[in-house]
Amino acid sequence: MVKKKPLNPNAPIDLVSAHSESYLDNSKHRSCWRHVVANLHAQGKRITKHKIEKIRLTNPCFSNDFPHRERSKRSINCKNIIVHKQKKRLDTSAFEWYFRNLWKSFSDDKKSSFGYLDCLWFSFYLKTSSREKVLNWIKKKRVFSKKYVFVPIVCWNHWSLLILCNFGESLESKIRAPCMLLLDSLEMANPKRLEPNIRRFVFDIYKEEGRPESKQLIYKIPLLVPKVPQQKNGEECGNFVLYFINLFMDGAPENFSISEGYPYFMKKNWFGPSALEHFFRKLDSIPKPDL
Repeated sequence: MVKKKPLNPNAPIDLVSAHSESYLDNSKHRSCWRHVVANLHAQGKRITKHKIEKIRLTNPCFSNDFPHRERSKRSINCKNIIVHKQKKRLDTSAFEWYFRNLWKSFSDDKKSSFGYLDCLWFSFYLKTSSREKVLNWIKKKRVFSKKYVFVPIVCWNHWSLLILCNFGESLESKIRAPCMLLLDSLEMANPKRLEPNIRRFVFDIYKEEGRPESKQLIYKIPLLVPKVPQQKNGEECGNFVLYFINLFMDGAPENFSISEGYPYFMKKNWFGPSALEHFFRKLDSIPKPDL
């Protein structure tokens, strides 16, 4: 029997060889950024640090999602700089818990202009087997009676926010025509890749309601992607979507028309990191069950 060579802790990690332990370990989760980088190295391709970071954000690793000992929650204070433990990526259960508490915080008068869909409905709609059921659920939400409807989207392990605006108005209106806003805190992931599915989704909502608008007009509803603050790592997208909802509800104009430009607050400097951190400290202070 051949003895296995002891590992040298000082030896460089071999990401190139298909026989290396690192490569074999990474290949167990092929969609993760480590495997993608290793595969590109194996093909002899040159990869810049910027390219690796982009791959890391769009192809997250799930190896840290498995049960493990909880890391310390202590902060490190160094020269008046406080570094907090990075917030974990929100799963759908945690997102729903935070969202429902956020929704309760607004007055009934404010909520009367808004509606929302469950965060899993869009992804369920994409499955042919559950599409009819989802459209029936949406019909009960009376989308066309609301000025704004939030549609949280979680696809490819990334959160973004679709807002349906003025869907009860005429598609040919010059004052308050329907439009859609797609808010994404990771612009480099190309939010517009969702457009074909969003347009089919919206067309089916109109069709399910028995609306008279033609397919041609429905497909012309503008889908706009405003410049909004961007996340700094691969974990924060769900947090940003909740904060987008919070700020939009708080500041959305009574009447909104894209002919006059985006709502005044929807800009790249809409909010800063400290505001986002404060918002989540407030949400975290609410006692919650084990999710």
